[in-house]
Amino acid sequence: MLWWVKTGQVSQRQELHERLGRSPATVTRWLATYRQGGLSALLTVKTVPGATPKIQGAALSKLKQQLESATGFSSYGEIVEWLREECDLDLKYDTVNRFVREKLQAKLKVPRPQSLKQHTAAVNGFQQTSARS
Repeated sequence: MLWWVKTGQVSQRQELHERLGRSPATVTRWLATYRQGGLSALLTVKTVPGATPKIQGAALSKLKQQLESATGFSSYGEIVEWLREECDLDLKYDTVNRFVREKLQAKLKVPRPQSLKQHTAAVNGFQQTSARS
């Protein structure tokens, strides 16, 4: 963008925003930032606003390790209790639920329910003849 302006290839903001594929407001904001602070102001990396994660550091690594283990957890309530005992973190159920599902993308180690009406011989026969991936 600056190269086009400095070499005189572009003289209007409309042409700039068309070439860049950005809105005119964005191009205007970039040019104003450049005028006020120069190139260093354009290149600064800003921090994203928001709260810091409640589970971080050693507690996060312990939780990941426990989730990946063979035993794992059977419920999110169990994770809340484990965090309270092991890491001294007092978190709400909803917080832990959202964090584990969305951020860690982990699943609980809960077996799927089976019907009592299933015949074990038929299930074993199906498992032997089904394709394995």
